[in-house]
Amino acid sequence: MRSNGIRRTLVALGVGALTLTACGSNDDEAAGGTTRITVNCMPPKSAEVDRRFFEEDVAAFEKENPDIDVVPHDAFPCQDPKTFDAKLAGGQMEDVFYTYFTDARHVVDIGQAADLTPYVKELKSYGTIQRQLRDIYTVDGKVYGIPRTGYSMGLIYNRALFEKAGLDPDRPPTTWAGVRDAAKRIAALGDGTVGYADYSAQNQGGWHFTAELYSRGGDVVSPDGKKATVDTPEGRAVLQTLHDMRWKDDSMGSRQLLVINDVQQMMGAGRLGMYLAAPDNIPILVKEKGAKYQDIAIAPMPGGNGTLIGGDGYMFGKKASPEQIRAGLKWLDHMFLTPGDGFLGDYARAKKNDAPVGLPEPRLFTGAADEKDQQVKKANANVPVENYRAFLDGNQRLEMKIEPPHAQQLYSVLDGVVSAVLTKEDADIDRLLKDASGKIDGILARG
Repeated sequence: MRSNGIRRTLVALGVGALTLTACGSNDDEAAGGTTRITVNCMPPKSAEVDRRFFEEDVAAFEKENPDIDVVPHDAFPCQDPKTFDAKLAGGQMEDVFYTYFTDARHVVDIGQAADLTPYVKELKSYGTIQRQLRDIYTVDGKVYGIPRTGYSMGLIYNRALFEKAGLDPDRPPTTWAGVRDAAKRIAALGDGTVGYADYSAQNQGGWHFTAELYSRGGDVVSPDGKKATVDTPEGRAVLQTLHDMRWKDDSMGSRQLLVINDVQQMMGAGRLGMYLAAPDNIPILVKEKGAKYQDIAIAPMPGGNGTLIGGDGYMFGKKASPEQIRAGLKWLDHMFLTPGDGFLGDYARAKKNDAPVGLPEPRLFTGAADEKDQQVKKANANVPVENYRAFLDGNQRLEMKIEPPHAQQLYSVLDGVVSAVLTKEDADIDRLLKDASGKIDGILARG
């Protein structure tokens, strides 16, 4: 899953309709001999500043490349899992389309992705991108997509509540036992304050179960991707901790079946001590939910073993012509893959428009490109970067693990497990994990 948000320096978040109009096109030659490409993930009109940035960058690209006509389509979310496969199968997907990391192999397996291997040498930035990210879009030695952003999960916490509860905000918990203790102390403040919150609906509970399992050194599926590995001591430890925090400690509050917006509202209102998320949640908490940057910090995933990483990129429709592929790669270079510039990298523009600069994000680039990107970011930082030091330092010691295959289907199964534990005090953890394991085995067997 994408952590949340349209871009790393999100200014405003809006919900727009995902229109199922015919998007893909073999008519790549527009009037005057120009090459036309349709692209998606344009910010919706409700995200006014991001929308303006995107339009400015498309206009600048077309001015530099008068032989290319870019036709952007807006939508939020950039990809709706409920309609994604239908758009692909129906030939309604854009020529250059947004994907989660977990989509790459699936899109290739169903024969809906163009092979970019013969053209990728024309992408100036390709060799500067982190290899582990490039490999996500490489299947059987062929390149089918280009990574755009990445994220890793951590523990977001409220420094003000930590201080009020007598906890040191500069020393966030690094173990799940520490999280449990801190949550009890924060919940004891009363006034409806919740120590720790977790998701348990809309596949988000399964997503977080996976992240928590990784943090303990476990996994959802076996290395060969054929068998479930949730019915393990690590899986039971995840659920037992949630059960005990919910029912023994009363540190998670009585309201459950929460999704990300619910938890963000609680944190923004100053009523929540901690929750798991990626750094891109921070500007949403401030810009939309009422929090203050100085009060919000992020620590590495508790547990000390691993953290879930994810991200997104772009793939090309199987019917895209060579001219469209070349045009699309040029567009990606201009928009997203030029250090210190473009829609994601123009930190000076972001700062000028009061967008956050300096959030702790996984580095997309390597070498000189990374050095330039970090230099420009540091020069324009406008958030309390010291609040993120623990996250950056701690991540160096964690294994970075991508989401499992068939992630959304698996998350749907695991959603029911997490929700049962958080809503039923007598939930049978062993039975829940055994049943979930069988269902996951069935999903993996079907491929």
